[in-house]
Amino acid sequence: MDRRQLLVAGAASASLTAFGSAANAQALTSLNIFVPAAPGGGWDGTGRAIERSMRAAGIIQNFQFDHAPGAGGAVGLPRFLQQRRGQADTIMVAGMVMVGALITNKSPVRLLDTTPLARLTGEALAVVVPTASPFQTMRQLIDAFKADPGRVSWAGGSAGGSDHILAGLIAKSAGLDARRVSYVAFAGGGPAQAALLGNQVSCGISGYSEFAEQIKAGRLRALAVSSPERIAGIDVPTLREGGVDVELLNWRGLFGAVGITPPQREALIALIRRMVASDAWKGELERNDWLSIPMYGDDYTRFVQAEFTRIEGILKDIGLA
Repeated sequence: MDRRQLLVAGAASASLTAFGSAANAQALTSLNIFVPAAPGGGWDGTGRAIERSMRAAGIIQNFQFDHAPGAGGAVGLPRFLQQRRGQADTIMVAGMVMVGALITNKSPVRLLDTTPLARLTGEALAVVVPTASPFQTMRQLIDAFKADPGRVSWAGGSAGGSDHILAGLIAKSAGLDARRVSYVAFAGGGPAQAALLGNQVSCGISGYSEFAEQIKAGRLRALAVSSPERIAGIDVPTLREGGVDVELLNWRGLFGAVGITPPQREALIALIRRMVASDAWKGELERNDWLSIPMYGDDYTRFVQAEFTRIEGILKDIGLA
């Protein structure tokens, strides 16, 4: 084969490879969403928002959900790694909660054992109480907490997650040992909300969107949010306004299966980019009071690695690791 024939053959091969990758991306007509938590929580809500957005934008129409709750994702992650290997039509929803839970539970597997795809959202956490609670303000809750930490119980997600981290930071801000927080861990936002509505705990922490419906219905009262500023359109003070010098945003993102190829990873990222640019996704952000903080591919991988370092330091500082 002469040089000209070799160049033609090489160009044809490259075109075929590119066509094959594009065809694979177009051929993805269904998506499996793996949620390492119970239905009704923040990760499940994110997965459902992805489903609605992709359907509305005409990206993908067929979805299947698989839930594996427990220990802030430390139960589900090994299952995802083992059972979904090489499956390019599967994504896992996870985020800051799993980072803390894996550290706290001394998990033998890592979040970076997956294939990081994209960071999507940041969300302020809310501190809420049942409407029958005597606590009308964050200052009143903190005063009772400082007077007798053991008598104030805090409901939230799994140990070491963002809810637990925030409870510890609040304790530290109040001059208390974070290990004195009476924290009641649940498998997800749904069970924690049920405990609040049943008046089984003093207060609860979760993403504001998880409590929004019950707050609007008058069943829960929001005392504060953990964002640097008030959430637009929501009349709830920040923690700092309530005398607690703390702010924290919970981020969520998507991870692909271990063992997928670089072209398969790029095809999934391309689908996510299309969704993020859609009007349907923008509507979900507004509806859920989520901050859009997209990040993709290798940049996202580096971010997740940095988060492990940052959160491990926080957990050690407040006595949770």
